[in-house]
Amino acid sequence: MVDPHRLSVFRAVVQTGSINQAAARLGYTASAVSQHVSALQRETGLTLVERRGRGIVATAAGVAVADRAGRVLDHLADFDGVVDDLRTGRTGTIRIGTFSSANRAWMPQVVAALALEFPQLRLELTMIELRGQLTGDPDLELYVAESVRGDRDPAAAEGSGDAYDLEDLRVEGYVVVVNTTHPLASQPDVALAELADDAWIDNDHSRGPCREIVMSAAARAGFAPRFRIQAPDYASAFDYVQHGVGVTVLPRLGAIALPPATVMIPIRDAAARRRIMLRVKRAMRTNPAVVRASALLRAASAPGV
Repeated sequence: MVDPHRLSVFRAVVQTGSINQAAARLGYTASAVSQHVSALQRETGLTLVERRGRGIVATAAGVAVADRAGRVLDHLADFDGVVDDLRTGRTGTIRIGTFSSANRAWMPQVVAALALEFPQLRLELTMIELRGQLTGDPDLELYVAESVRGDRDPAAAEGSGDAYDLEDLRVEGYVVVVNTTHPLASQPDVALAELADDAWIDNDHSRGPCREIVMSAAARAGFAPRFRIQAPDYASAFDYVQHGVGVTVLPRLGAIALPPATVMIPIRDAAARRRIMLRVKRAMRTNPAVVRASALLRAASAPGV
């Protein structure tokens, strides 16, 4: 087995481009660094560096080993952190990315349970709304996929420098929120085409995936929504509906805490659906808090909940 410490020393050599500079960074002698590099070459059976003038340069194999060494060392650091947290009764910090409707509907109960079960846990929550705006390297992330098919999103699986496991949580429909005086208010469900003549209240970012789903579904129904006003969020859109300004269409998950004089009606168009997914960093999947958070999100997103 390759010595992780030698990987760390060799990575420093490649990053600095010099045995002497790597030694200065690590606090070693140049001779000690050179010995570690020589030992790593023997362990791997590869030529990792070659002489050039008075210095050395990494070979193609050396560059590849140094790049992969960074990932190995990051995983080892994660492992050491989990072991240390478990030894001291803590679970450290977990980073969660989410979007507005999931944050409002699911995250309060998830965070409350985690705070009760892991009192020393620190949570960092980041909000995302735009397609492709996955937030760097979260430990868990909820996001809206680009389609409702069962295919996988390679970009989301890879993240930005780490590997992730992907999981489908829910495919949900859309609803329209109307004033109780609206002609359709008593209907059990509606087709989007029945809303073609209404004034609409926009409630999402113009490039947001949820809005794009609505626009695409409306186009299939043969019309383009006539937006009267741009509301900053779902709750504000509901307030405008309450005062008779228009109707607003949104995913079912976002239609909570409706104000008086409004009613929610399911939309029956098959095109008005969105797919919610969870991605979990593989290096963190054994962390007790991450395991528990994942289970809580599955329970919160279960059909009928």
